[in-house]
Amino acid sequence: MNFRQKLLRGETLIGTMITLPSSEMVEIMVDAGFDWLFIDCEHASFDSRVAQSLLQAAGERCPCVIRVPCGQDVWIKKMLDIGASGIIVPQVNSAEQARLAIQSCKYPPQGTRGVGLGRAHRYGARFSEYLNNANSDVAVILQAEHIDAVRCIDEITSLPGLDAILIGPYDLSASLGKIGNVADPEVLEAIDKVRDSCLKKELRLGYFGVSPAAVKPYMDQGYTLITVGVDVLFAQSAAADALAALREGICLPGQCS
Repeated sequence: MNFRQKLLRGETLIGTMITLPSSEMVEIMVDAGFDWLFIDCEHASFDSRVAQSLLQAAGERCPCVIRVPCGQDVWIKKMLDIGASGIIVPQVNSAEQARLAIQSCKYPPQGTRGVGLGRAHRYGARFSEYLNNANSDVAVILQAEHIDAVRCIDEITSLPGLDAILIGPYDLSASLGKIGNVADPEVLEAIDKVRDSCLKKELRLGYFGVSPAAVKPYMDQGYTLITVGVDVLFAQSAAADALAALREGICLPGQCS
C-alpha cells in the first residue's frame, strides 16, 4: 500500500520534520525507521529543487509529504511534480481556501492541477500511469492552526477530496494570544473541536509535537498521522546531552575548591 492508502486505513504513521537541506539527514531518518518524512518548505530555507533532492535521498524506502509555503496552486503542483507522496497545506483558515487547495492537488475533472512532466512522471516514461493514478494516490492534508480554521472546521471537513487534518498547536496557540502555551484550556478546547469534527466525518487526524511525551496523549485519542520532533532539535538535544554528561563533575581551572 502507498502512503495515502495506509493513511485512509487508519494505520498509525509516525514521521519527523525535515528542515535542513541535507540529503544525509533524510537518509539518517529513513534508516531510523520512520514511517514517513515531513519535508517542510514553509519555514525551512530551501526550494523545490532542494526538496527534490531530499525525495531522491529517501527513494522508495520512505514516503515524503511536503508542506508547501502556502496554498497557491503553483507551489502545490511543483511539489507534486517532483514526486511528493502528499501535500500539507498550512494556514487553511476558511472553507474556500480549503476547497482551492484540494482542487490544486487533483487533476481534472476532480480538480485544477496543471499537467506537466517531472520526476513524479519519471520524466515522461510513466506519464500516463501517473496521471491515471495520481488523484487516488496523492494524500491531501490541510492544517488547522488558527482559530479562524476552528470556527469553520465543520465546513472544511465536509469538503470532498480531503484526507486528513493536521493540527498545528503552536500557531493555533499564537492565534489565541497564547503563543507556545499548547496546554492552555482554550487551546485544548479548540483542538478538541477539530478532533470532534474529523471523527464525525471519519477524517484522519494529525498532530505535531516536539517530543514523544507531547504526541503520546494524542495518539491515545486516536490521532494516527503523527509528527514527532524536528531534525535540528534531535541534533541539538543529542549534542547538549552528550556535552552535559561529559562536563558533569568537571570543574574549570580556578573553580575547584
